[in-house]
Amino acid sequence: MARQTASHAHEEGAAATAGTQTETGTAAAGAAADATSKPSTARSKSVPARSRSAVKSAVKSASKSAAAKSGSAKSAAAKSGSARAAKAKPASAKPASAKPASAKPASADPAPAVSNAAPAASAQKKPPARSKRPRKAPVTGPVTIGRSGFTKLKNISEIRHYLRTSDTPVFFVGATAFNLLGLDRWVRGFSYISYYDSWDGMHPRVFTPAERPYVEFDSGEEINNWLLRNHEVRAHIERRTPPGVRPQVVMVFFDEETERICEELDYELILPSHELRERLDSKIVTTQIADSVGVPSVPNALTTVADWDELVRVADAAGLGQDLVIQTAYGDSGKTTYFVTSEAEFAAVADEVTGVEIKVMKRINNRPIAIEAVQTRHGTVVGPCMTEITGHADLTPYRGGWAGNEMFPTVLDDESRHAAVQLVRKLGDRLGKEGYRGFFEVDVLLDTDTGDVYLGELNPRVSGASAITNVTAGAYADVPLFAFHLLEYSGIDFEIDVDEINRRWEELASEDEWSHMVIKHTTDSVERIDSAPRTGRYVLDHYGNLVYSHGDLDWHLLTSESEAFYLRIYKEGDYRWKGADLGILVTKAHLEASHGGLTLHAKYLIDAIRGMYEVTTLEGDEPAPKPAPAKGK
Repeated sequence: MARQTASHAHEEGAAATAGTQTETGTAAAGAAADATSKPSTARSKSVPARSRSAVKSAVKSASKSAAAKSGSAKSAAAKSGSARAAKAKPASAKPASAKPASAKPASADPAPAVSNAAPAASAQKKPPARSKRPRKAPVTGPVTIGRSGFTKLKNISEIRHYLRTSDTPVFFVGATAFNLLGLDRWVRGFSYISYYDSWDGMHPRVFTPAERPYVEFDSGEEINNWLLRNHEVRAHIERRTPPGVRPQVVMVFFDEETERICEELDYELILPSHELRERLDSKIVTTQIADSVGVPSVPNALTTVADWDELVRVADAAGLGQDLVIQTAYGDSGKTTYFVTSEAEFAAVADEVTGVEIKVMKRINNRPIAIEAVQTRHGTVVGPCMTEITGHADLTPYRGGWAGNEMFPTVLDDESRHAAVQLVRKLGDRLGKEGYRGFFEVDVLLDTDTGDVYLGELNPRVSGASAITNVTAGAYADVPLFAFHLLEYSGIDFEIDVDEINRRWEELASEDEWSHMVIKHTTDSVERIDSAPRTGRYVLDHYGNLVYSHGDLDWHLLTSESEAFYLRIYKEGDYRWKGADLGILVTKAHLEASHGGLTLHAKYLIDAIRGMYEVTTLEGDEPAPKPAPAKGK
């Protein structure tokens, strides 16, 4: 049975393990451990203690070796420099008694004298100082668009033209560039600032700081804040920002500290406030908001229980039965979703679900569907419907953990697709009344027994599914979905027919096919990577082997299931452990079979990519098994 609900937090899982990387080279996000249910730390994660210890020890050893070599090199260089200085003096050296070239006798004639002396240092022409960007962009009333003098974008063609000509820089900040990779094809000023560089400096729009000291990050928020504070990043943003223009920043995860940093640096964080996002991120609040506008949820009860007996009473009163799914208010990727059918199973998770607000649901046979949308001033624009790849042992060690998405013509029949789109649109319009603007993702649950469509959960942010949303036929017919988010925060007045766009996208999306999957390290071992596959295009050769074809910037040019794009996360010299993300594979092939398992083609792709890694296992005690947060693994 598919997981009851799922979310897309690849970027978050990536950041959770950033601190375990070495300073040499770039790696990307690893996977996280269990999320807590406290609002302030709902998305925080940690690497297992034994893994931290093993990796930290290896990093320290490598650092000491590098420092020793560096020290020896500096000593040798110093001796060499002294020797050269003793042998020769600079050609321009003068006796100590010589007067400076700029000195003049007291009785010197005011008329200019001819001299062969070098010009004085003070008289040398200084390079023009680079103009500084003002602290605040000037506000002059209605914003005009380019040289046209227009103050409103009236159709999709004008919107496309504006995105291709606007000089406003927009920086996506994150552990990797994965979520919105390829958006720079449409948006002239769009680029990426990432902690890890999967292209080894070869992507012209991805910037990674050269100096990245060893830091243990516990969340996506922490890694983004580190990047924003970094002097190299600040200099990069300053270089790419024209005078008089305020740079815009977008990211998956942020907190109050992020907002303070952006305010100090005069960056415009083009996202809803953290306070609003945090409130809407609660599954309890989402359910209440949905109920207020008639958006159906799986039969449920919002409650607080102290023990098994009280849970049974609540379930009986709501007609939920005893095959239950319990969710805490905050959490992601199935790690705070618990399946309970007996008192013994409840006892195993009692510490997590007692004394706190929980959502108790009837367990249904369902297919999870991911749908992204943008709430604009004109209404909610809804993206394509995608299935979620969740919980497969070949991809992730976490039961119910998100591992990818795929879109294909038969994801939903026409009736169910229309119902799902209308559900998301209705919820989005209600979010607008809460003050929410911009991008969000909704997990919709299709009851495979009855055909009913239910709200699963809301993710008020960019998600892992965004990587597919921005390459659909609808995106190429009009603009990518995220472009409407950029428009909403552009300060430009625009006019769109939301009904027309949603009708067109609903039809076009049903004819397209894309899939991606996040490949994690699934065994209880800590290993140093000696060799890793490169980021780029891979193809199946005449013998059916997956082989590297060439480097590429993104996956937009894939045309058939015989091709794939691999975004490498960890590289040689980095470390991996149970749950760490190795990379993301994008293809136009169908990856999940009708029976719910992975296709043979998907299994081969996973095995082929894993086989391209060469590793050295670090010796040490095996980590103690951690209690599973859900029934099963």
